[in-house]
Amino acid sequence: MIASGSLERMLPRVKSRFDEDPGAPILVFHDQTGRQVDFDLRGSMADVLARAVPARGPGRPRLGVVAREVSLQPRHWEWLEQQPNGASAAIRRLVDEARKRDPEEERRRLAIEAASRFMTAIAGNLPNYEEATRALFARNWEKLGELIGEWPEDIRRHVMRLAG
Repeated sequence: MIASGSLERMLPRVKSRFDEDPGAPILVFHDQTGRQVDFDLRGSMADVLARAVPARGPGRPRLGVVAREVSLQPRHWEWLEQQPNGASAAIRRLVDEARKRDPEEERRRLAIEAASRFMTAIAGNLPNYEEATRALFARNWEKLGELIGEWPEDIRRHVMRLAG
């Protein structure tokens, strides 16, 4: 592991490693999702940071609204069209209600999915990977710890931190 933390803290260390050996593979992961994130590390640090800030697309960016596509069956569209304040407001209400039902369980589920994505990308060829994945989804932390015991320490620590 080269670095962890906010973009402002992590990117300078990643850029420094890139500058030392531009051909070396560097993988960066978003801890909340476990997904790989790509950065263009060429140029100055200011250039890298400027490119790292996501561009705003359609929607109402000042409110944090982003336009995306949703595929629904006709009966779903019909129901949404009958809701007060329109389809978007109805979908937002439904999502907010679902998130409030069991926020702790939702957080745990997302943490396990993030750990799984990270494991797949970085540890898919390591010993006991498949069994470790099963232990992760079974939430058997003791078994998971045993199964990943031979993995490099920084990978082990990160898997357990993401899953935790």
